[in-house]
Formats: sequence, C-alpha cells, structure tokens
Amino acid sequence: VPAAWQRPYLNIFKHFRVEEWKRSAREGDVAALTDARLKGTVYRIRGSIPASNYLQLPRTGTQSLGLAGRYLYLLFRPMPRKHFVVHLDVATQENQVVRISFSTLFKEFKSTATWLQFPFLCGAAEGSLGDGAARRDLMGAAPTDVRWTCLVLDLPSILSLYLSRRYSHLKSVKLCSNLLVKNLCTSDLVFDPGVTFSEARRADLACRGVAPMPREMAFPVPRGQKWHDLYDYIRFPSEGSKLSYDSIQKICPGPAAGGKVGDSSPGCATLCWMPWVSEKPQPFSSCHPGGQVSKDPQPVTLTKAVRDRLSLIHQITSPKAVSAPW
Repeated sequence: VPAAWQRPYLNIFKHFRVEEWKRSAREGDVAALTDARLKGTVYRIRGSIPASNYLQLPRTGTQSLGLAGRYLYLLFRPMPRKHFVVHLDVATQENQVVRISFSTLFKEFKSTATWLQFPFLCGAAEGSLGDGAARRDLMGAAPTDVRWTCLVLDLPSILSLYLSRRYSHLKSVKLCSNLLVKNLCTSDLVFDPGVTFSEARRADLACRGVAPMPREMAFPVPRGQKWHDLYDYIRFPSEGSKLSYDSIQKICPGPAAGGKVGDSSPGCATLCWMPWVSEKPQPFSSCHPGGQVSKDPQPVTLTKAVRDRLSLIHQITSPKAVSAPW
C-alpha cells in the first residue's frame, strides 16, 4: 500500500523537481520546452543513440524512487519517424529487481527472470488489428501522425502474469530518445481521462476505484471536443487478461464513462495482448479512427513446445515453498 504522501497519486516530475536536475539525471540532448498544444512544459529527449540520450529518475542507480502505486501513468508522444526506448526497474517482494522495457526498436517479446522486453506499436491502420501480418508491418518508427498518449502500466499484473512475482515498488525510470514527455505519476486509482469531475460524481465512480484524470496531469481538451478524439489511451495489461488467452480489448471511451468495452468510438486506443500465441505476446498497440477490434477473447491451443517453455519459466521464477514450522 502506498505511503500517505503517495496518495491518491504522486506527480513524479513535480515531487522530484525534475527541472532542478538534483534528484534526476539527464544525458545527451534533453531539453525543457513549452508545447503550444498542451500549453505547458514538456521534456524533449532526442538523439540517434537511445543509450546516450535519456532522462533518468532517480539520479543514480544506487537510489530508489520507492513508489508503491499499482499503476504507472506515462504521458508522452513519440517523435515522428523516430524510435524510442523506456526502461522501468521494479522491485519484487522477493527482493529481486526486474527491468521492464518497451520500445519501437523491439521486434518481438523477450523475457528472462529479470528482464521483460515488449515491442511498442505507435499506430494502427484501418482494419489492421485483426491481421497478424498487418500488425507486424506496423512495427518500427512512429508514424508522422502519432498522437500524445496516456500509457497506463499495471505493474503488479505485469510481474504476476509474466514472471509469477509479487510487486513491491518502482525503483527507477529511464526515458530514452526519441520522445516528448509531459509527466509521470503513480497511483492505486484508475484514472479515466475521458471523464469529467462532474460526470465522475454523478456516476459515483470513486466507489469503483475510478477517478477523472487530475488536472495537473490532464491533456487539454478544447470546448466541444472529446478527449478520445484527440489523444490515445493504452492500458497494459488490459483488465481481465488471462495468461492463456488472445485478448484484444477496446478501452475507449471506457466502462467508467458509461461506454461498453466493445463500442466503436473514433480516436480510441486498444490493447493488443497475446501472451502465448507463437510463443510471444503481441506488442502494445494504439489505434487511429476506424480500427477493427475483436470483442471476444479467443482461447489459444498451446503446442507442447509452448507448454514446456511456460512450465520451465514458472519453475525458474516461482518463489520457493517454505515449510510451515508445525
């Protein structure tokens, strides 16, 4: 459970005073600038070599952020026609550090007991989400019309589903070129950016652990327009995902806002998560208007090779049993 100072959410950039560069580090081409559309400060991280151009929290590897919120929110925009990399180091209750990385550079999912690497897809053409070959074609640099994105990572679920580990806290974040970043925050709450404060009160969403996006973390929405028509929202893993299922879930406008998961809505984001199809999960994915989404998860028939691999991973990563004193 997050400490009181981390509830109901923690604005990471604000709390650690990123602009002072005393509790954070930067390397290479990292600069603060004012974004006209977002009407505020964003951090631009660019350069041809991600490992040489990054923003890191905390400042050194021996320190820890110590943030225990279940969800990590990353508000960012990949740079058009460029690649980016993000590394998250998280601690488990078994006192192990696991690195979770996602990037447009990754071509396939890879995992060890201490490192998970996920490909990230920045956009999807119309009708491509149901086609594996088309989805593979989307891998690579961000498209020219890539949008500002709210990425929500359920850190305990990622560790549990992939490594059978129990989440403790977030140790560090390393944002590597090429991207623009507005902010980061952690929370135990599910923030729905498409819901206003008045709508949240009327629907009594707080009792379900859902809340509107805090104003200091929100993207601006001009009067008369809708959030999901302007930005992308990706939640990973999608709510209710099972390890042995192929799940493509539409999460905009979102159940919290009164919409249904299967509804069609322009500008929404979807989550593509296929953990053991072809022995690897599919990448994170966001979509532009018109994307086709499968409503019902389909069970996957696992080959013997995949079952053996899954069994081996669980044997390696599962905590050792402790005999009872009696």
